[in-house]
Amino acid sequence: MLAQKSIHVETIEVEDGKLPAELLDLNPYQSVPTLIDRDLVLYDSRIIIEYLDERFPHPPLMPVDPVVRAQFRLALYRIERDWYELARQIDDPSDRKLGQKARKTLKDSILASSDVFKAKRYFLSDEFSLVDATIAPILWRLSAWEVELPAQAQVIVKYADRVFSRPGFQQSLSRVEQDMRV
Repeated sequence: MLAQKSIHVETIEVEDGKLPAELLDLNPYQSVPTLIDRDLVLYDSRIIIEYLDERFPHPPLMPVDPVVRAQFRLALYRIERDWYELARQIDDPSDRKLGQKARKTLKDSILASSDVFKAKRYFLSDEFSLVDATIAPILWRLSAWEVELPAQAQVIVKYADRVFSRPGFQQSLSRVEQDMRV
């Protein structure tokens, strides 16, 4: 999202369990990501991305129409709650069985969304949006997680390729993320 809007930020990488003292003072939930913009401190990823979309309105990544905007917010909520929770389970090395189950559930859930991927150029829209910026990291990691989409998922693969080829997406990849698809 930052690269898509050409927003330049200073990032501070933190290790799990080793948050800087400044962050502990600013964020009562002691969580990342945390955004500090002048006197404003935000610490929920969805709140952060919507704030940045409003603060830097060009290009807009949320629709103007309130009904469609609400549909996008619902999609963001579901993706975060469902797919990102499964991603956390896949990435958790302490329970391999849970990780395997999460891989299958994630694959099934993505495949169940095929009609939505097929309906428009992007997810729910003909224009790239915050929903696409939220889905892209999950789809990017599928091969690293050993989640293979079947041949009938070609519409999802084409969608992913379209999003991955965007300059903003390419610019957003960390070295670790780039290495996931070498």
